[in-house]
Amino acid sequence: MVFARNLTKHTQTHPFLKWAGGKRQLIPQMDKFFPKKYNKYIEPFIGGGAVFFYLLPENSIISDNNPDLINCYKVVKEDVEGLIESLKKHRYEKDYYYEIRSLDRDQNQYAELSDVEKASRSIYLNKSGYNGLYRVNSKGLFNVPFGRHKNPKICDEENLRKVSIVLKNVKIVLGSFEICLDFAEKDDFVYLDPPYYPLSDTALFTSYTKNSFDKSSQIKLHEVFKELDNRGCKIVLSNSYSEFILDLYKDFKIVTLKAKRNINSNSQKRGLINEVLILN
Repeated sequence: MVFARNLTKHTQTHPFLKWAGGKRQLIPQMDKFFPKKYNKYIEPFIGGGAVFFYLLPENSIISDNNPDLINCYKVVKEDVEGLIESLKKHRYEKDYYYEIRSLDRDQNQYAELSDVEKASRSIYLNKSGYNGLYRVNSKGLFNVPFGRHKNPKICDEENLRKVSIVLKNVKIVLGSFEICLDFAEKDDFVYLDPPYYPLSDTALFTSYTKNSFDKSSQIKLHEVFKELDNRGCKIVLSNSYSEFILDLYKDFKIVTLKAKRNINSNSQKRGLINEVLILN
């Protein structure tokens, strides 16, 4: 069955996590490039899910290789009331923040947390940490410092409940981006939003998982893009405006967008930059 965007009472649902490279402010530029009819919607780098929550597709598969992120989506889907109850216990205090952040330093202690407690921790750190970053070191340990917020909304009950309803019929999968090939078929819409190729050797903001997304990963993604194209999927891919990416996808349609990026350690380097959408 082919369908268009499903406009429902949940249209006001928005991402429950802030994610570097999030697409909420770019959607007005991106919208005209989204297919209006498709079968399944597949997004293997779900992140904050801005495009997913905008489209609200009826038949969806979302995935990511970040276990903390996927756990959050599954808990919001399956036990949103337990999550809300847990989130209400958190406090926006510096010492408390570092206490919660340190829980993953002892893997035995961390393993004892329930899935709800892990999701609650992830959302709390996301709302309370510096600039809403999610970043881990090479050992996979969350290392974002305490934020400078006035009064962060740690528990957005209304939105979490709406998100839970939206996710009820969504398939949520933990895995690398290649897993989309297990599901993708002709006339499916696949949106790819990988960690961007860095514009310079010092520009690499990382990492969403302990395994960085390097040049070989970008090349592998290009191979997946071509396979999806061969299958007759409708593909949209976001990435940085860089010579490497422009050359890699030169056989496909490339559209330039203007994006305002606020996540940079140097405030002087935040502002409008070029990004690309790659379409088949």
